[in-house]
Amino acid sequence: MLIECKNDKEKVAMGLLSYLPDFKNLNNLKDEIQLNKNSPEFRLFLYRDQNPNFVGVIGTQWDGKFIIIRYLSLVPDYRKPKYEAEAVCELAANNPQKTISTVPEYIYLIKYLEQK
Repeated sequence: MLIECKNDKEKVAMGLLSYLPDFKNLNNLKDEIQLNKNSPEFRLFLYRDQNPNFVGVIGTQWDGKFIIIRYLSLVPDYRKPKYEAEAVCELAANNPQKTISTVPEYIYLIKYLEQK
């Protein structure tokens, strides 16, 4: 299940983001959180499993008719295509009026949308 990240879940988001190499640096991590707080076109979504534990985060950029996935970070036990597909497909299902795209590093996620 995806939920938009609010201030009360900021530390959870930071922990999940820290799995990505770009956010191992604390300054980069703080800058990313501030970007998502201060710019409405940038949004973070937390991904929950059925238990309900937070197991991932999706960073997005909203532009007109598009949602661009900037990154997807999952905890190690959930780094499987099944969970990537669930997160990406739920983002698309929750926003049927938008076209989902990605930055080049995450283009492989588009295949999950084509399999629907």
